[in-house]
Amino acid sequence: MKDTVSGCSIEEAMRLIGGRWRTLLIYYLSSGPKRFSELRRDNPAISHRMLTLDLRELEAAGVVSRTVHPGVPLMVEYALTEDGRALVPLVDALGDWWEALARRRAGDQSGAEVSAAAE
Repeated sequence: MKDTVSGCSIEEAMRLIGGRWRTLLIYYLSSGPKRFSELRRDNPAISHRMLTLDLRELEAAGVVSRTVHPGVPLMVEYALTEDGRALVPLVDALGDWWEALARRRAGDQSGAEVSAAAE
């Protein structure tokens, strides 16, 4: 990972959970442990390589644990650690914030369309 510019805790946190997929991975794992293929199914837009890299970064940071179950084929399962579970309320709050913003924006546009039609 790159060095932080400001040393600010927010910058550090965003370096860890920022990006396109990591917050989504935390969200998907909030319902319980999942296999790699299940995570791919949850979000088919993520590439195999990117999923692997992001899971490794989250594992290295102690947010996700990786458990290998013996057998043929090997079964690998990913789960949130205690630190990862601590992020779930933040991820949920971010989703709630976005939904409220989207509703307000939709309401503003509906009002603008009504005003324009009345003129």
